Amino acid sequence: MTTLLLIRHGQSQANLNGLFAGQLNPPLTELGVQQAQRTAEFIKAHYQVDKVYASDLSRAARTGQAVADNLGLPLKTDTSLREINAGQWEGISFERLAQDYPEDYGVWLADIGNSRPTGGESVAELAQRNEKALTAIATENPEKTVAVAIHAIPIRSIQWRLSGEPLSYMTQIPWVTNASVTELFFEDGVFRLGKVAQDEHLADLITTLPKTV
Repeated sequence: MTTLLLIRHGQSQANLNGLFAGQLNPPLTELGVQQAQRTAEFIKAHYQVDKVYASDLSRAARTGQAVADNLGLPLKTDTSLREINAGQWEGISFERLAQDYPEDYGVWLADIGNSRPTGGESVAELAQRNEKALTAIATENPEKTVAVAIHAIPIRSIQWRLSGEPLSYMTQIPWVTNASVTELFFEDGVFRLGKVAQDEHLADLITTLPKTV
């Protein structure tokens, strides 16, 4: 069995400013760096990690680097692990999205699984891309434990994919917190979830997306 530890990146500047980042490249905030370091310590204390991967976007790569450095391992970045391509929404505040893209953003809020950011990648397309990338990592690392620093929508999408429910079910899956750790097991070509959104180690550093997103 292969274990993937899906780590949502620490708080980014876009998170702090209430912006939809998508595939833009905002850095971690100072708090985000602290979250990444605390999660790196948690992983070292609780898992025997063999490899560390990350999305190449700065907020995830910096989070993954903290884990890799703490374990004395190299970091491998992968563009296929990126957050959703949000098209015209990237860099826009959530408040402005509601004003400027009321129809498309309304679908996002009401039925995220069946939504598509204006001019961007659909959530269904992101889910397919994400599962393919994670399957490749798991297949390349049989019987190993791999830390993967990634983004919020990819983690939510893999939870949906494993639920067996229609895309509309994704609205019932909450966002994971920044720098939380979700276990994903891969055996005989099949994924299953373990512990989801472990964040107790973050204590007073916990942050998440606002409920209006």
